[in-house]
Amino acid sequence: MATSFREMSWPIQALAFLVLAIVLVLAGLYVPISPVATARAQVDERNSHLNDLEKQVEPLRVYQQRRVELQSEMEASEKQLATLQAIVPEDKEVDQFIEMVQGAASGSGVSIRKLETQPVVPHEYHSEMPFKVTADGPYYSVLDFFTRLGRLSRIINVGDMKLTEVKPGESANAPFRMAPGTTVTGEFTVTTFFTQPASASAASPSAAGSKAGKATR
Repeated sequence: MATSFREMSWPIQALAFLVLAIVLVLAGLYVPISPVATARAQVDERNSHLNDLEKQVEPLRVYQQRRVELQSEMEASEKQLATLQAIVPEDKEVDQFIEMVQGAASGSGVSIRKLETQPVVPHEYHSEMPFKVTADGPYYSVLDFFTRLGRLSRIINVGDMKLTEVKPGESANAPFRMAPGTTVTGEFTVTTFFTQPASASAASPSAAGSKAGKATR
């Protein structure tokens, strides 16, 4: 005589439910038309696509690291350029340069009697801007003046120096009043530099080359 499912003992019913659940799960996983199998196929496809993208991105990570390095190098180059522009500016900046020289003279106790501009000497990538200076003062003050010139932010060369001793009593006959203790007077050339615009450099390369040998360094 057949026994109904409800009349079976609870362990048998539990085992039957467990078997049924396993069958349903396996059917959901492996039957192609089931929603679980469809979702699993989509996940596998996306994972495969993700792996392909990661393989494509991996070589580009080197460029990302290189970008940080290049940015750091660019910032360092910009700082270096700013420093170079202060040392050798693009423009003449005559007024600022004269103020620098006058400030160095005042700080060292030297009197500048004349500061005369000379013709600019062009080169291929820069130009020389010389000044003829007449100054006087105590000997050690003149030495300090030259030291101060060497410490200025702009590059400065001093040449064509002609210094003479001021003997006692000569200062009274000078065309201008000399400070007490003045022992040295004379002339010298102070030369600074500035960069030329690219158009000006390209316009007259032959002229720049012909005058290069005439510069006083």
